[in-house]
Amino acid sequence: MTERSEQFRVYRVTASVPHINLQTVDSSMLYTVYQSGYGELQEQVDELATGDLVTATVEGDPAAEDEPWRIRHLERVGGVEMEFAIDTQPPDIAREAWTAGETEPTSTVLSEDGTAVGACVVQPREPLPNEAFVPSILTGLLPLERQFDSVSGVGDPAAEALFIDPAPTDARSFSTPYGVALLFTERGRSLADRFREQYDCPRGMDTRPDFDPYGL
Repeated sequence: MTERSEQFRVYRVTASVPHINLQTVDSSMLYTVYQSGYGELQEQVDELATGDLVTATVEGDPAAEDEPWRIRHLERVGGVEMEFAIDTQPPDIAREAWTAGETEPTSTVLSEDGTAVGACVVQPREPLPNEAFVPSILTGLLPLERQFDSVSGVGDPAAEALFIDPAPTDARSFSTPYGVALLFTERGRSLADRFREQYDCPRGMDTRPDFDPYGL
């Protein structure tokens, strides 16, 4: 067995899957870990949410690719509040930023009272696994650390993110060829609240869609 002690971003916390993905912030390496069976550590594991930043020690066998790892130590050190709106219309700023045929993300600065406080990132589906936007985020398959560390056009770290997918998580075809990430810095909380109201994502409500990533 091997132990790895690193800083991780938490992904894939959904009711349908009894595992959690921990993605290293330095290398984007994904570790799938058990979600239960931790004894005294279980309460901390149960409190984890998608987007949390943790320092953890995980133990497992790198040669056993199908066997989840186990968490041996866990400490939450921060995080990005993540909200999700699916099967809905993207905001005007995203539609205006989209260029047909794009395969790379396009970023537009979000401002409030003349101050840059966030960014609207339009993510083309084409390079994503199964062209799935929100499912790729929920499982950690869409690397986001660079955007979280420094919001494009602002330079400050992200405090919260609203992910908008015009398609449902189980879609097999897509009329809208992109998804949208709205990233907000600490100074962008009031602007984030306006988008949260528009997409019915009030603070304190868990909007992570439940789905089976193995069925994609």
